[in-house]
Amino acid sequence: MIPGALRRWLRAVRPSGNTTIVYHAEYGTELAIAEHDHERARRILTFLLSEGIASRRMIHRPDAAPLSALRRVHTDEYLGSLEQPAALLPVVGFPITSAQRDTFVETHKLAVGGTMLATGMALSRAGIALHLGGGFHHASSDRGSGFCVFNDVAVAVAEHRARGFHAPILVVDLDLHDGDGTRAIFANDPTVHTFSIHNRDLGPPEARGSTSVALGDGVRDAEYLQVLERHLVPVLAEVRPGLVFYLAGADPAADDRLGNWVVTADGMLARDRFVVSHVRGNGCDAAMVVLLAGGYGRSAWRYSARFFAWVLSGGDIEPPPTEELTLARYRDLSRTLGPEELVRDRGDDWELTDEDVLGSLPGPARSSRLLGYYSKHGIELALERYGLFERLRALGFEWLRVELDLDDHAGQTIRVFGESERDEALMELRVRRDGTTAPMMALLRVEWLMLQNPRAAFTSERERLPGQNHPGLGMLKDVVSVLIVLCERVGLDGLVFSPSHYHLAAQSPRRLRFLDPADEARFRSMRAVLGALPLVEAARAVEAGRVVDDRTGESVRWQPAPMVLPVSDRMRRSVESPAYEKRVAAAMADLPFRLGH
Repeated sequence: MIPGALRRWLRAVRPSGNTTIVYHAEYGTELAIAEHDHERARRILTFLLSEGIASRRMIHRPDAAPLSALRRVHTDEYLGSLEQPAALLPVVGFPITSAQRDTFVETHKLAVGGTMLATGMALSRAGIALHLGGGFHHASSDRGSGFCVFNDVAVAVAEHRARGFHAPILVVDLDLHDGDGTRAIFANDPTVHTFSIHNRDLGPPEARGSTSVALGDGVRDAEYLQVLERHLVPVLAEVRPGLVFYLAGADPAADDRLGNWVVTADGMLARDRFVVSHVRGNGCDAAMVVLLAGGYGRSAWRYSARFFAWVLSGGDIEPPPTEELTLARYRDLSRTLGPEELVRDRGDDWELTDEDVLGSLPGPARSSRLLGYYSKHGIELALERYGLFERLRALGFEWLRVELDLDDHAGQTIRVFGESERDEALMELRVRRDGTTAPMMALLRVEWLMLQNPRAAFTSERERLPGQNHPGLGMLKDVVSVLIVLCERVGLDGLVFSPSHYHLAAQSPRRLRFLDPADEARFRSMRAVLGALPLVEAARAVEAGRVVDDRTGESVRWQPAPMVLPVSDRMRRSVESPAYEKRVAAAMADLPFRLGH
């Protein structure tokens, strides 16, 4: 809980000063790692623009940091070593290819350039610069660590010191993890004070100007905010900075994929408002650069978006759920694809088809369009334009091949493969039109969907789920959003599929409902007793028969049944109505499930 006096004070404060945004579209093209949401910066910006909180004229695009700037902080030996993919093994924790190395290093150079640009803009305008990237606080002068190749804050400081800025600088690092690299770089520089509140020390906490507070695990709102107030206020009074870097990490949040604190959304926003209001008020009016720093999982963007919305508007504006924002983005992208592009075959304007040459031949008609609409070229173009191919390339699959099988009676199939010599199956989707599952509705039946990374390995943090041969691609919600856009384009009422395992239903978008209220009640009752378990453990509990019906004492087995994701209004009225929910509630009352041993 947020202390009452602090809550009342926060309601009264408002941000001040000129605010700009620094962002580059290439920020989302670095290595694809399960815990990282590479759409994080884009999601934040999409939200700010769609809500009218930010305008495009506020956005500034950086250039990559030049080698001359990097050399002010990092040793020549370290910079030279980055030519070899093996040099990044301590940084990313697993082997990567030369192409992945190039992308990763160049993306980090771009983000360092972003912090340099944001610093210059904050100083020139005596205001706040929001950088939708950066915060690489684990990198030190002679090595990288923790997915940090270069230390962007240190490079920006060195650059602007060289340009003649000599006022004291304060680095406020509220990422969950220790800002060890930044502290080490400035350990002997009394003009830069490094301030870090984190879970545990990763390096020596001593430095000529440093406040380093390790709080351990399980930190909650009240403790976090009280420690912040107790330490930051006197540091600001002592340092009297002319420039503040704020690493506003989202990883202290309770739902962070890698975090071990339980700070609420209200606590995160109170933290951010406290920092800004003291840096930009109470006798201190320093130029301020805000960096994203850490934040892991598909909801991390929402903490930064909520914070930035307050900085830009002074109001509390709640971001939408991630899946809604994802769908909105794909709808916007679909407007850049006209029907003429999606139905055209590659070379349609210049090449003759077999039918043009040979005439109409007898025999069964062969399908040439997915759902009677999309050509192979149109599908490839959509996958490219939507950024799904770019996501696969970031995983190391540089060459991609699309195959279509449109004449199987079980459904039409799209397959995406990696390099032809390895024949790596990455995606497989089988769909068909379904006019029988829901009376008077035309649905897109998903018979089969596979998304897998054959080059990844299962780990203790990413365990095998039932039915998996390889770890997933982390793109399920993106693919579902694309399928919703497909339904809208060809006039279908929604998606339908029958999940073969519990985890497939549990991972599905929130708006998915079982078509039959009795099946929905059964699923919700199972989820109610499994909800405290991690997904892998919950899936194994169902497979092992640990969900028990108290009435009979028998195990409750998973029963595949049609689930629908409504697209049209009439489909939504069918499965989102009060009458539907009433039937679900009545059925749940007769399902006394419990979790057995």
